Amino acid sequence: MYSSTFIFAKKQFDEAFHRLDEEIAAMAKALPGYLGEETWENPATGLVSNVYYWSSLEALQQLMQHPRHQEAKAAQQRWLAGYQVVISQVIRTYGDAGVPAAWSASRPA
Repeated sequence: MYSSTFIFAKKQFDEAFHRLDEEIAAMAKALPGYLGEETWENPATGLVSNVYYWSSLEALQQLMQHPRHQEAKAAQQRWLAGYQVVISQVIRTYGDAGVPAAWSASRPA
């Protein structure tokens, strides 16, 4: 399993941002190999972190190479004050049933 973490500082989001973001999110969820996602915001810094889980690196690359994703990447300065992407291979996960995994079918929608 792989995770892609998109950490960013927000500027002003407009209707074009929301439309493109929703389209990319729907497209990502429809890709074979998409497992789930979670979003975190740090109130102290204002940074947002979106973590996406993928069954393979190839599945993740399908999203990265999609024309709409490339369009968003090219326009990011309109909506973001900065960003960083971290691609990781998940070696192990563990925990109890108190916090279901984002890629788990038992996680609430």
